[in-house]
Amino acid sequence: MNRAEQQILFSEQSTLERMIVETPPEDVIDLRSLRVRLEMVNHLLLKEAVDTRLPAKARLTFRGRPVIGSHGIFAEFGVTATKAFTDAVALLAASLETDLAATGPIPNRTQNRLLITSTALGSFGFELEEYREATLPFENESPVADALRKMQELLRGAAEGSDDELTDVASGQDPRAVAAVRDFLKKLIDNEAVCAVSTSGRAFGFADVGEVKRSLIRLGQDNLHENTQPFTGTFQGALPKRRTFEFSLANTGDVISGKIGSAIIDPSVVNRYLGRQVEIQLTATRVGQGRPRYVLNQLPT
Repeated sequence: MNRAEQQILFSEQSTLERMIVETPPEDVIDLRSLRVRLEMVNHLLLKEAVDTRLPAKARLTFRGRPVIGSHGIFAEFGVTATKAFTDAVALLAASLETDLAATGPIPNRTQNRLLITSTALGSFGFELEEYREATLPFENESPVADALRKMQELLRGAAEGSDDELTDVASGQDPRAVAAVRDFLKKLIDNEAVCAVSTSGRAFGFADVGEVKRSLIRLGQDNLHENTQPFTGTFQGALPKRRTFEFSLANTGDVISGKIGSAIIDPSVVNRYLGRQVEIQLTATRVGQGRPRYVLNQLPT
C-alpha cells in the first residue's frame, strides 16, 4: 500500500464514521452495511504495510520527424525508442544490485519495470511509472527511481556538462548500461528525433538532433575511457551512507577519493583496514580531458 492508497482509506474511514453517526437507528440494514465496510477499512489499515514513498515517475516526450505535433507518434519509432529507454533504465537499476554480464538477459528485470500510464500532452510522449508488487515495501529510494535519475543525469551531462561533470556522472556506471544509453541516442539520431525527460522534479531536453549526435560522441568509447589501476597505501576513512572513501598513496602521500561500488555490499567494511598498508584495485573513469574518478569495486587482497 502506498501513501495515496492509505489516504484514500483514511478518507473513507472518516466518511463511514460520520455516516454511521448520522444514520437513524431504525435504518438497520444501512447501518449494518456501513459498519461492515468500516470494519473492512480498519482491517486494511492495520494489516497492510504502508509504503513510505510513492512509485517513481517520469515523463518521456519526443519531437522531430516521427512525431506529428501533439496528435501522435509513428508506432514503430514509439515502440523502439521507448523500449531502448526502458532497457537502459532497467540495466542502470540492475547494476545497482548486481554485476552485469556483457550479454544475456537483464538481471532482476521483473523488479525494475516501468508502466506506461498515460500519454504526455504537448510534444507527444508517455507518462511512465515504476511497477512494483503491491505488497513490497520500500523505506528508501528504489533502484528504478535511482536509475531514472541517473539516466537523466547521463543525458544532461553528455549534452551540457563539462568533461569533469560528465566523468562524475559516468563514474561507477556499468559499461553495459552506458552502452544501452548510447543505443537509445542512436535510435533518436536514426529517426531525426530528440527527447525530453522529466523525473524527480527535474527536466532535461535536447535542443536539436545535432546536440544528440554530440552527446553520443561524448559517451562513445573513444571519449569515455575506463580501466583498472593498482594503488598501494592506506585508507584514511570511509563514509558508508555516502559510499565514499579516501586513500593515501604510499609513494607520494597524496590522498585520492572515490566511490564504493555496489559490489561491496557493506561499505563500512572498508574502515576495518584503517592504518594498514594495502594494495587495492580501483576502476578509473575519465571523459575527454577531465580528471579521473575512482571506484572501489573489491576489498583489498
